[in-house]
Amino acid sequence: MNNKRNSSSSSGIGILGVLQIVFLVLKLTGLITWSWTVVLIPLWISLVMLVIFLIVTIIVVKNNFKTKR
Repeated sequence: MNNKRNSSSSSGIGILGVLQIVFLVLKLTGLITWSWTVVLIPLWISLVMLVIFLIVTIIVVKNNFKTKR
């Protein structure tokens, strides 16, 4: 018997993280004159995705709890 476990996980900042860093560097070096709201769009996208995920998770958990009663 082989008890080896194949486990792979990836971690990193992802495309939105890279885009955020690029936007920040460009803004801080003065190469772009965008407003900070535009520069932080990748952050807002991440936050919106997190909120949507949490709402869906809460709905699923509530529905599972109701069906088990």
